[in-house]
Amino acid sequence: MVFDFFGVKKKAVIAMAHIGALPGSPAYDAAAGVNKLVDDVLSDIDKLQAGGVDAIMFGNENDRPYVFQAPPEGLAAMTAIVERVKPQLTVPFGVNYLWDPSASVAIGAVTGASFVREIFTGVFASDMGIWQPDCAKAARLRHSLGRDDMKMLFNINAEFAHSLDQRPIELRAKSAVFSSLADAILVSGPLTGQAVDQSDLRRVCETVRDVPVFANTGVNKDNVRDILSVAGGVIIGTHFKVDGNTWNPVDGDRVKRFMEIVEALR
Repeated sequence: MVFDFFGVKKKAVIAMAHIGALPGSPAYDAAAGVNKLVDDVLSDIDKLQAGGVDAIMFGNENDRPYVFQAPPEGLAAMTAIVERVKPQLTVPFGVNYLWDPSASVAIGAVTGASFVREIFTGVFASDMGIWQPDCAKAARLRHSLGRDDMKMLFNINAEFAHSLDQRPIELRAKSAVFSSLADAILVSGPLTGQAVDQSDLRRVCETVRDVPVFANTGVNKDNVRDILSVAGGVIIGTHFKVDGNTWNPVDGDRVKRFMEIVEALR
């Protein structure tokens, strides 16, 4: 059992529902508006749930270039979209507003999410500049909103970035659990859709015993057996898309084939 909301399921699969570009971001389609964003997400949700995933996480991957602080219009739009699609959900859900820990917690808390994902700890040199998240602020916000039950999933090696903390990744992971109360540790590859370094994943899994460890990027049908032999679960987005392209809609057949492999493993 990874978390209580998964019931008896082991080796959890969290699937991404990538929301289209939100108001305020350069790629936002103002002519189509928020209704188009809702329709597209609902279509992806149907395919993901029909394929048998264990949970869905809403993310704003299309809001490139990314920001460290959510603008008001983006924060409001993402909250509204999650609320509008919630009635369609039959599995637990989470949220991630890139790359703002407090915004992720705020959206998750008010929409009833079971978990949130973000970069909560560390210092990074990134495409967006120096990256220095405030974990304490996000954790205190979760508590003040009465959502201590909502799990905080810590991505400890950020995509599009290089850690300025040169401690071994397994030590950074163990430290995040000890000092920052991480509910789970996520290990990523260098970019969205690129596979995690399996030696990094193994070292983290061998060191972190108190909370689940997930592979956060680049999981596919060819490497999932090796990854789930050590990790407690995976977060998967790109592999479920048409042609394996991050920016395409979800391909229901890809989801089903992947989950058939997972079911045989657990």
